[in-house]
Amino acid sequence: MEIFPAIDISYGQVVRLKQGDYHQKQIYSSDPVETALIFQKDGARNLHVVDLDGAKEGTAINADSIHALCSINELFVEIGGGVREEKQIKQYLEWGADRIILGTAAIANLHFIKEMIRIYGSSIAIGVDARDGYVAIQGWTKATNVNAISFCTTLQDAGVQTIIYTDISKDGVMQGTNLDVYRILRQRLPDVNIIASGGICSTNDLLALRDMGVHGAIIGKAIYENRISLTDAIAITATER
Repeated sequence: MEIFPAIDISYGQVVRLKQGDYHQKQIYSSDPVETALIFQKDGARNLHVVDLDGAKEGTAINADSIHALCSINELFVEIGGGVREEKQIKQYLEWGADRIILGTAAIANLHFIKEMIRIYGSSIAIGVDARDGYVAIQGWTKATNVNAISFCTTLQDAGVQTIIYTDISKDGVMQGTNLDVYRILRQRLPDVNIIASGGICSTNDLLALRDMGVHGAIIGKAIYENRISLTDAIAITATER
């Protein structure tokens, strides 16, 4: 299973939100690149980057930081947050990003998603952020009446290869992840790589996700708060079940 340490950026700083609440923001660093290099030194091969301000505003607010992160050698970098137009996808890929995460755009225009997959293939992932089982959009600030699991099935039918599923209620509270929902997704979406996000705070979470066949796990606050060693997380999930 692949491990993705998370760098969420707000106005150039590395931060973590609690349950997606922009008013509950903890700052961990003023240098995203330095943070990424520390992760790389600890063994990271992947990096999950979110422009939090971009997610809320629908444009690349932290473009300079993202450009710098994409320039780090030998890291697989996926970028999300406010990506809603093809020109932004192209720009990030030209900068060196390996995968672009679309979220709000997927709800607003499924035709756009299908077209981007046709053009960019596996370089496109969809972020499905769920609050109480329903999709939330615009940086988690707006609720919809779209059932999250059903929407994931629609995405599979549209040819999406990677879905990053976040249970917002679990995010940033350090009480464990929603293992039940990932078990359901793994059963219903055999053709999709599922990446778990939100609440992962122990090696037990990681081993459970690995053993059910989840493709990847995003870890944020648990690393910053030293609840999980990134080096250990990578080591234990690399071993066979």
